Amino acid sequence: MKVIAMIPARYAASRFPGKLMKDLKGKTVILRTYEAALSTGLFDEVYVVTDSDIIYNEIISNGGVALMSTKEHECGSDRIAEAVASMDVDIVVNVQGDEPFTERESLSGLIDVFHKDPRHEIALASLMTPLHQWEEIKDPNVVKVITDRNGFALYFSRSPIPYPRDEKTGVTYFKHKGVYAFRKQALMDFSQWPMLPLEATEKIEAIRYLEYGRKIKMVETGVSGIEIDTPEDLEKAIKAWK
Repeated sequence: MKVIAMIPARYAASRFPGKLMKDLKGKTVILRTYEAALSTGLFDEVYVVTDSDIIYNEIISNGGVALMSTKEHECGSDRIAEAVASMDVDIVVNVQGDEPFTERESLSGLIDVFHKDPRHEIALASLMTPLHQWEEIKDPNVVKVITDRNGFALYFSRSPIPYPRDEKTGVTYFKHKGVYAFRKQALMDFSQWPMLPLEATEKIEAIRYLEYGRKIKMVETGVSGIEIDTPEDLEKAIKAWK
């Protein structure tokens, strides 16, 4: 089973433009993320796929492998689908470009879903981590996910889900980390489906899969890391970096 990592990277992020080229302890965020994915040792190949000459040159000049998108894309998964269309691969892991704390344990659990699925019944898996602070649960920059009893996603939202009408139930809230693992055909299918209203409203690409009646297997991890969505996140990352 050939497994590759694809890191979609836009320069013009809406909440924090140019964030992937910001300095994180002597290297850019995107280079830190690329090196982190590479250092897991889980992938046959690791690529950055981007629409930015600046990001492309940053990866290439540091000995990495990067691909340029030829089309405009609404989300990272569409950008990756273009890149892998002609590749001979089995599993494609979408690692977010703003995840410099990407580590082996979580990604290994994600890939293991497919090793344990010889009948190819699962086409897409993703990561989630428990939330314990109400400020994070309410934060629209933190995507939440709820699942069924078998760990398949029911819905993703920027709002607190489930709504805590009864706070005594002890429900655990989960953050969706935005790291996906696709069978290649599932990724190609995803890229052919037009965006529907729920995805367009929430701006969460995983919802597209649910709107077209497909399942997403969620894998719990205790490693939360720091996703760099805002300047404040970057400051946290700088302080946390070892």
